[in-house]
Amino acid sequence: MAGRSGSLAPRVDLFSPVTLGDLELANRVVMAPLTRLRSGASGVPGYLVVEHYRQRAGVGLIIAEGTYPSPESQAYVGQPGIVTDEQVEGWRRVAEAVHARGGRIVLQVMHGGRVTHPDVNGGRRVVAPSAIAINGQVHTEKGKQPYPVPHALTVEEARATVQDIVTASRRAIEAGLDGVEVHGANGYLLHEFLSPASNERTDEYGGSPANRARFVVQVVTAVAAAIGAGRVGLRISPEHDIQDAFETDRADVLATYGALVDQLAPLGLAYLSVLHREPAGDLVQELRRRFGGPLIANSGFGTVTTRDEAVQLIEAAHADAVAVGRPVLANPDLVERWAGEHPENEPKPHLFYASGAEGYTDYPALKAG
Repeated sequence: MAGRSGSLAPRVDLFSPVTLGDLELANRVVMAPLTRLRSGASGVPGYLVVEHYRQRAGVGLIIAEGTYPSPESQAYVGQPGIVTDEQVEGWRRVAEAVHARGGRIVLQVMHGGRVTHPDVNGGRRVVAPSAIAINGQVHTEKGKQPYPVPHALTVEEARATVQDIVTASRRAIEAGLDGVEVHGANGYLLHEFLSPASNERTDEYGGSPANRARFVVQVVTAVAAAIGAGRVGLRISPEHDIQDAFETDRADVLATYGALVDQLAPLGLAYLSVLHREPAGDLVQELRRRFGGPLIANSGFGTVTTRDEAVQLIEAAHADAVAVGRPVLANPDLVERWAGEHPENEPKPHLFYASGAEGYTDYPALKAG
């Protein structure tokens, strides 16, 4: 017998609303956190950054670019911070512009760890779980230079770093953002603790999978306690093997990230965002099951997330939302384009890390009429 009118569950698709913790999203397209280096030497988001995010407020959720929580944690020249009052005010203007268009925005708090250089972070030290340098070169204001050997954080320094991230998260809420995403991916500090290639510690933060997960658990737990778990997400990238944070043993990966999500599950976080080439695969879906909360899927850097992939991930119930990168950069009205199956602008990769409006705020929207 058919149910009464209105008793059927609403259709779930990419363009339907979803609630992630305290975050109510109009659709399930999420703007991935994307480094754009437009915040100058001061790390203050200015009018260009405000306009960039304002244009993209039609996505269900904007995850703002990785933002440094302390001066020594700055990874890139031109990266924004959330340390000074001026930086907070810059982010306040971003949040107000996004909210004025009905959007939602969270700030990704990102400690660069060993992915930096004294010529990037103002002559400060470079820190990591262990004194192991990345093999390669870093872009500095003085040109490309080899990555330095980092200072291995003491236990006390690691705990102080947790507090830096908590303070930054509080400042993000003070600035009017809807929440924060803790960056535990892509070879930056938190990921460096998780990876056995970058973490050779023998104390409480190293050795076993559970010990390597401990720092990230402490960070996320402390941030959740400070601003409310329903406003906190975590981004991870198991097996991404970027910036020398290698994770090549699937059993170790599952043990490490399993220990992580098992301890975070009771907190009731807003979401877990997983960057992985197989978002519907066994690893991601096992972590999702154990996490028990909403999953944002992101298929990674290697391939561009297409409309068809995003639609399929939601309709097959492999994720609650989909993080999208380059298509959102090139199409400020991506949701409108995807909903109507309109053509897309092509991204201009040579301008991703430039300094001006070109390739940043000048991508055209669909023509009216």
